[in-house]
Amino acid sequence: MKLKHVIAMAATGLVLIFSSLEAKAQGIDSDQSDGVSRTQDKEAKAMYPKSISDTDLPEGKRTKLKLYVTSAEAYEMWRADADNVKIIDVRTPEEFAFVGHPEMAWNVPLAFVTYQREEGKTKHSVQWNPDFVDEVKGLAGLGDVLLVTCRSGDRGAMAVNQLAAAGFTAAYNIVDGVEGDKVDDPGSVFHGKRMRNGWKNSAPWVYGYDPERIILKEGASKPTSH
Repeated sequence: MKLKHVIAMAATGLVLIFSSLEAKAQGIDSDQSDGVSRTQDKEAKAMYPKSISDTDLPEGKRTKLKLYVTSAEAYEMWRADADNVKIIDVRTPEEFAFVGHPEMAWNVPLAFVTYQREEGKTKHSVQWNPDFVDEVKGLAGLGDVLLVTCRSGDRGAMAVNQLAAAGFTAAYNIVDGVEGDKVDDPGSVFHGKRMRNGWKNSAPWVYGYDPERIILKEGASKPTSH
């Protein structure tokens, strides 16, 4: 599957699909990381100051590893140890390229959006990436520090739990993601916009993409059907 076909997929439906998807994060967040060594887990938690706890977060952003950072903190962690800290962006390639991303991030999609034309209407659905964990293993070791980001923290939590179940011990969820949480102020022109926090409001970012940093298995997604 050529990358240009993936990037060419229409962005219509992404917000609707992933708003619904992330709302179900609590149900998808199964008890899948029980195999992680308690000793390794404690070591990972001690690596950096802990400023966020489970009680500070909605259920959908919580993870089994209980390792959390904001985008601003994540950027400082990367700056302090760029050779050993990796940022994994689990959004779709469309979001990565067109919404913007941390320039140093690796795009390993947790899921794709597929499009089909049926009865004169374009329909879309989520296709989970079965190679997600294996692709991350190709970039990092089980003990490496991973800062995992998505749109606003929910898909990041799902991704961290998959990585924890596979043996990763230092995967942090960036709880405000790339776009951040919504402004809740009916009197503001920014009401409902994702401008409260997030990487795009906290640290340097870019549009476009480096093909070497979008990690896709051959045939991972499909172009729009006609």
